Amino acid sequence: MQTTDAKRVLETALICAGQAVTLRELAALFDGALSLDTIKRLLEDLQLEWTHRGAELVPVASGWRFQSRPELRMYLDRLHPEKPPKYSRAALETLAIIAYRQPVTRGDIEDIRGVTVNSLIIKQLEDRGWVEVIGHRETVGRPALLATTRQFLDDLGLASLDQLPSLEDAGAEALMSAHLADEASLELDLQPEDSITAEAESEPTEDKPNE
Repeated sequence: MQTTDAKRVLETALICAGQAVTLRELAALFDGALSLDTIKRLLEDLQLEWTHRGAELVPVASGWRFQSRPELRMYLDRLHPEKPPKYSRAALETLAIIAYRQPVTRGDIEDIRGVTVNSLIIKQLEDRGWVEVIGHRETVGRPALLATTRQFLDDLGLASLDQLPSLEDAGAEALMSAHLADEASLELDLQPEDSITAEAESEPTEDKPNE
């Protein structure tokens, strides 16, 4: 098969897939006629060809996919005017800590944030597909070890955790919540410090300071 035809096949398959596709899945399109290295090279060629278009081809944790460019998403949002899910500051801080310190236990998160973690926050992140239990720490009570998922990386448009922005201050994970929200292109409820009280009133089991 000629290179041009192979790229057309890959391009069409990815556009029609609507989600990330792995290299092995793409290789199945050619019934073994093309190696994984060749397919990857063709995908990189396609990336360059789409450089000046409204969509871009990117590798993420689950494979390769086409997605809209960040600067155009404000226009696309007008097609779906309903508001996306909002996440509290506490949820975003918890997510950032898990992302940068994983695997961590609920107790680790509480030590860093200085407040008790509401179990509903962990459940919310699990339901969103961003966090999962990957094991248990061999200590008293065998607390669950939490880590981020491939879905988390996909939503941020990243292929691996190594691509997360570096932190100049190792203790500033919570401050990364705004950056994570921006990367995920979500409308997140980043509340100022003086709004935490109001948040607690709306969620009776919200975080409480550690005694």
